[in-house]
Amino acid sequence: MEQEKKKRILSGIQPTGTFTLGNYIGAVRNWGKLQDDYECLYMVADLHAITVRQNPADLRRQTKEASALLLACGIDPKKSLLFVQSQVPAHTQLSWVLSCCTQFGELSRMTQFKDKSAKHADNVNAGLFTYPVLMAADILIYNADLVPVGADQKQHLELARNVAQRFNSQYSDTFTIPDPYIAKAGAKIMSLAEPEKKMSKSDENANSYILLLDDPETIRRKCRRAVTDSDGIVRFDAENKPGVSNLMTIYSCMTGKEMDEIETEFSGKGYGDFKDAVAESIIAELTPVQQEYQRILNDKEYLEGVLKEGAQHAQYIADRLVQKVYRKTGFYQL
Repeated sequence: MEQEKKKRILSGIQPTGTFTLGNYIGAVRNWGKLQDDYECLYMVADLHAITVRQNPADLRRQTKEASALLLACGIDPKKSLLFVQSQVPAHTQLSWVLSCCTQFGELSRMTQFKDKSAKHADNVNAGLFTYPVLMAADILIYNADLVPVGADQKQHLELARNVAQRFNSQYSDTFTIPDPYIAKAGAKIMSLAEPEKKMSKSDENANSYILLLDDPETIRRKCRRAVTDSDGIVRFDAENKPGVSNLMTIYSCMTGKEMDEIETEFSGKGYGDFKDAVAESIIAELTPVQQEYQRILNDKEYLEGVLKEGAQHAQYIADRLVQKVYRKTGFYQL
């Protein structure tokens, strides 16, 4: 019997600083777990990063560091493709064609454009407006079946689906229509300082997030300063006890324990004991990741070899699709 072809998953992350614990739990940690069941392509999305002004030297360094960190978090280059987005020029080639299949009104309704325009009012550039088209190209150029998306990216995936359907209708079937991949496990990790909002490394309060490369003492300090309440009881109640519930979610993700187990474990104990336990569970999880990250980062030949091979393979797949799109669009080809 012929073996069933694996579905293809594509995901990416911007190299704009060290990943947070929220990135790790909600996305990156799960990427390694997908490799046996899916054909996985993972990219460091440096083209997307420049919609906001970047220091060139920092962007180069962070791209390398992000790649090393993804490998340290479990991405196996023997099972998955890992590449840097800008090293596959076909993404931008397809993006222009898709821009001409995208309506102005569709882009103007993107909530992230409105949010980022307000946040970066001194640099509301065209790329900030059109980057959802580049995101569509990232997905469609590999005929990805599935795309892991959070709540803030659902609009972008829907746009990619609409553009793909529009092109297919006009020029004949070309693109796979991607579906969202909803992880079975994973959680939305909130700010330690303001548990009503998502954990983000762009938060001005450094105590609101934990970075994957934070040292043990920093992790302990941030956990101890995490907002809880005056109730003094470790109980999961996201609406009325958001801070405690957020810490319980983190502890559950780190240890695999269910919420009722955690409540029993800390029955009669104070928040101090609970916060210390949360911190130690994070340290235990991240220490081997940090050690592997340093090993990979110090092995420049290995890291560059992985990225070069990944880019070459990705370019081969992408070029074939772009040539098909160019032919159907009517571009004269020699």
